[in-house]
Amino acid sequence: MRSFVPDLLRIGTFHPLGLVITAPGRTQDFVSRYFVPGAGIPEDPVTGSIHATLVPYWAEKLAKTHLSAFQCSQRGGHLLCELAGDRVLITGRANTFMKAEIYLPD
Repeated sequence: MRSFVPDLLRIGTFHPLGLVITAPGRTQDFVSRYFVPGAGIPEDPVTGSIHATLVPYWAEKLAKTHLSAFQCSQRGGHLLCELAGDRVLITGRANTFMKAEIYLPD
């Protein structure tokens, strides 16, 4: 998976979409990589939102609801995932890169 060399110029034409690649893992249930160069992100290090889509796929394929995942970016990241009905629960270590508050109109 880490040996995959993406064509970032071509993937950039998918904007606003990106490209996810995934495969069964050796020590995890599945592995993935996520590229979104059209949004200024050549490769996302670890992406919770993509795992919200990958977990139902792999849960069905592997016939299990608790899954371990590894995103194979240069930094990499382990995620523990659970398919809970129509929700995906994800846990793991994270690096805070932004704090914000959103105010909705009354």
